[in-house]
Amino acid sequence: MTGTRATDTHCPYCALQCAQRLTVGADGAVEPAGRAFPTSKGGMCQKGWTSPALLRAPDRLVEPLVRGADGVLAPASWDDALDLVADRLADLRREHGADSVAVFGGGGLTNEKAYVLGKLARVALGTAMVDYNGRFCMSSAAAATNRSLGLDRGLPFPLADLAGADAVLLLGSNLAETSPPAVAHLTGVRRRGGLVVADPRHSATAALADDGAGIHLQPLPGTDLVVLLALAHVVLADRLLDERYVAERTSGLDALRSAVAPWWPERAEQVCGVPARTLRRTAHLLAAAAPHRGGAGAYVLTGRGVEQSRQGTDTVSAAIALSLLLGLVGRVGSGYGAITGQGNGQGGREHGQKCDQLPGYRSITDPAARAHVAQVWGVDPDELPGPGIPAVALLDALGRPGGPRALLVHGSNPAVSVPGSSGVRERLAALDLLVVCDLVPSETALLADVVLPVTQWAEEEGTMTSLEGRVLRRRAAVRPPAGVRSELWVWAELARRLGAPGTWSSDPAEVFDELARASAGGVADYSGLSHARLDAAEASGADDGGTALHWPCPATPDGTPDHPGTPRLFLDRFPTPDGRARLVPVRHRGPSDDLGPTTPVYLVTGRVLAHYQSGAQTRRVPELVEAAGDPFVEVHPLLAERTGVADGDLVHLDGLRGRVTARVRVDAGTRPDTVFMAFHWAGPGGVNEITSPVVDPVSSMPELKVCTISLTPAADAPGTADLAGAVR
Repeated sequence: MTGTRATDTHCPYCALQCAQRLTVGADGAVEPAGRAFPTSKGGMCQKGWTSPALLRAPDRLVEPLVRGADGVLAPASWDDALDLVADRLADLRREHGADSVAVFGGGGLTNEKAYVLGKLARVALGTAMVDYNGRFCMSSAAAATNRSLGLDRGLPFPLADLAGADAVLLLGSNLAETSPPAVAHLTGVRRRGGLVVADPRHSATAALADDGAGIHLQPLPGTDLVVLLALAHVVLADRLLDERYVAERTSGLDALRSAVAPWWPERAEQVCGVPARTLRRTAHLLAAAAPHRGGAGAYVLTGRGVEQSRQGTDTVSAAIALSLLLGLVGRVGSGYGAITGQGNGQGGREHGQKCDQLPGYRSITDPAARAHVAQVWGVDPDELPGPGIPAVALLDALGRPGGPRALLVHGSNPAVSVPGSSGVRERLAALDLLVVCDLVPSETALLADVVLPVTQWAEEEGTMTSLEGRVLRRRAAVRPPAGVRSELWVWAELARRLGAPGTWSSDPAEVFDELARASAGGVADYSGLSHARLDAAEASGADDGGTALHWPCPATPDGTPDHPGTPRLFLDRFPTPDGRARLVPVRHRGPSDDLGPTTPVYLVTGRVLAHYQSGAQTRRVPELVEAAGDPFVEVHPLLAERTGVADGDLVHLDGLRGRVTARVRVDAGTRPDTVFMAFHWAGPGGVNEITSPVVDPVSSMPELKVCTISLTPAADAPGTADLAGAVR
């Protein structure tokens, strides 16, 4: 077609990072297509196919906005907006100290942006008060894998490896809706009858185990840990473990044995509701698939459904322990993995926007790490702040005595996505200064004092790191609107105005080279990578083969071959002091909310196919709004009858922290004691108004996935048009 140009990039949404080809016509219209890639196999979901609509969002931010004395956001020049921000930040730091300014990042930022955001916080602002929304995504899995295996990478193997397995246990993930192209990798295990899905709902993913394809475990919400303890109990009691592997590659068996001893299947059934015979059948199915018993391989995978819990770290630890008992981890064709959610949920937690971390997945309290990174940044290591506080605590401290008085928000919408979101909005309103970088006027941006319009995926260069630890190139297919800037440019300008030391490039390739140097020698070592090398690998077809350029990928001496990347981890040893994985003993505590007379029903939350995260992007795509326009609540027929509601009725869900309103969908696939809502909406249907802010004591992950409510007809409900908030 005359006048067209095509650009190869990746989808802007989840961590599967499906490969896209964006073709721009002579009229400027952008058409997406899938392309060959190991994880997506040429496919995309409905969100990927409709992603160009984001470029045409009718309320796209195209110029800076500053709130005037009249309380109204009004257009401003870039110089005026940035001068205002820099002056206000300098005044606050001078009057109240560096920690009076906080920074909140996002798991959708490119690696380059995540890196510079952490540098901006610690060098230009000198603040320890930095964290990001990945605290609500991967923090429990990260904490568990670090303490059990010595290293956190979501999938320590290529996703395509799942195809050859005899069994896959999938806990707390609805892949069929959240990452549909990934389902293709489960075809083989379903054919062999080995797919086991643990979910309180008969979700689209649970349905994949129907008709002889596997087993659906339907535990009481918040009891997945009991399921895992019971499975480990059976593996030990029935001598199904890989004794040689456990003896040679793990430590802690005696303590683990004591921890699982009380959880024989009949007792577990009384707590989790999964029949004892099904628990035994599942344990034996997994063991039969394990290599030491002649199987082709088995995997245990976890997602947010079991991780967003006050015992999320312990639940993942139990999943890893089960995998270790069966000899799965560090063997080709078997393993444990956590399914990363956000587009750069993996890279976003490696390069410094976490409160306790420096680039390369280094600890901010490690003197050697501080010295290395400070040298790259051109500052004295003693000038770098120490660890800050994690997201829930950080947001709760805003505007309080001794807490931050200013907040810079990038790639996140905490006014909707954080549990107890009405309280979060109160804290945002208490600030002296709220600055939001975004591409659309999200609910958080609408509260800001200054809104800065920034580029989105098809308008920018950079890199992302997929759920497998595969480093990918994001490429610009179109120019951004004239008044829009990259965050890299914004931060370089702020750093200059604040008189920050060091260099502050806005060129993504140059920033990546600096990131690579800062990561050298770290756990997540990118020092052998560059934009040019990633481009060359893709051009050569290496990425289509599914082998190249997973981290760690360290630099090699001149004259020696490049490091090939590390698709599979733990094959020889674990990166722990003794080279062994740790079998961590844990105990079940249950959800923080208790069932009672006023809240007799469990509420679980999750996603639907048509939407993503807080919905700030997808609620602006007409086709996706048509597919799922309004908040709904799935209710079992028995519960609907008991509460006097019918399909299509509006109902109130009253919890311990407030009320939300939604329309009923009667669905027999949900447990009779449980209802389900998706978390993509704001306004009266924004479920995070009532979710629990109680956090996991290890990871500081809030318990977003389960709380208790009452369900009543909503005679006084708002009109349907108001349920989803200002943007549907």
